[in-house]
Amino acid sequence: MVIFATLKGNLKFTLHHTDPQSKARAGTMVTDHGSIETPIFMPVGTAASVKGVHQKELREEIDPDFILGNTYHLFLRPKTEIIRAAGGLHKFMGWDRNILTDSGGYQVYSLSANRKIKEEGVKFKSHIDGSLHFFTPENVMEIQREIGADIIMAFDECTPYPCDYQYAKRSMHMTHRWLDRCMAHLEKTPLCYDFSQSFFPIVQGSTFKDLRQESAEYIAKAGADGNAIGGLSVGEPAEEMYAMTEVVCAILPEDKPRYLMGVGTPVNILENIALGIDMFDCVMPTRNGRNGMLFTANGTINIKNKKWEDDFSPIDEMGTTFVDREYTKAYLRHLFAANEYLGKQIATIHNLGFYMWLVREARKHILEGNFFEWKQKMVTQMDKRL
Repeated sequence: MVIFATLKGNLKFTLHHTDPQSKARAGTMVTDHGSIETPIFMPVGTAASVKGVHQKELREEIDPDFILGNTYHLFLRPKTEIIRAAGGLHKFMGWDRNILTDSGGYQVYSLSANRKIKEEGVKFKSHIDGSLHFFTPENVMEIQREIGADIIMAFDECTPYPCDYQYAKRSMHMTHRWLDRCMAHLEKTPLCYDFSQSFFPIVQGSTFKDLRQESAEYIAKAGADGNAIGGLSVGEPAEEMYAMTEVVCAILPEDKPRYLMGVGTPVNILENIALGIDMFDCVMPTRNGRNGMLFTANGTINIKNKKWEDDFSPIDEMGTTFVDREYTKAYLRHLFAANEYLGKQIATIHNLGFYMWLVREARKHILEGNFFEWKQKMVTQMDKRL
């Protein structure tokens, strides 16, 4: 039997508490793949894999409720017909929890030398073999149906920073027109699997307050299960990111989850939680980990530095994951010096474990009513190089 979906999935969001001194929120999201306590961080599994982390370690040590995949990369490799033949992305990668797919708008933005944007969609060259492809709002919705994530994103254009006002305005209006096309097509596109999918539109507008306000109002009227903020963390100063987030959160509905895409450092995450954001993703913990940069509650460590050569203390005294408890800084530095891949793996697991600890601690302090004071202390501590 063909099951046609509406824009509404089975996602339910309950807001439990808001911090009295900020706009930080603690809530619960429920989808067909389980319950998620917010605020949350989603490890990035771009190509159906969180780089350097086995699913068993991801599930048992890092323990995220959500991970993120990417439409652009999965479309090119292994191709959506392979994923559909496997029974969807959950079965293909052996992951029984929640998955969100980005629509590919950011990847198209990053391929500026190999793509052409027009009203109908975006023509681009594959970064793998140079083959030509065309993304439209309609076929990106079909691709995300076939991939089978729990939350799928609207197709948008991510503007660069800095950005000319008139370009940002034209781009924003095109993103809105693409949103209308996404929604119209989703209404007539059947579900591929035995669970529902929720759809999130994306606020754009670069760093211009009036455009962000206009876009947030347009997106809020779509009445989707949740809403996202895109086009930030693309090179703008952190203060501009926070200013735009504050503008948008004042408009987006309180009873829907708010997702700030591609953000960011631990400090960025706490500051944006304070502004009312519920969901985050970023490649920083995995990418920086592979390069020897460790995030801790007391600051950032470059484990490649010679100062750690004979430091036999745990990687992180908090012991967030098994790697923090079992390995020393000296051993991890040795692995990087010897170019052993295990070093990258240990650092990645540590960073992801720390990010998960950070958002869960934030939730605990929101519920206890003392988030703002804790956040101020943590921002000062984490903004150091050790």
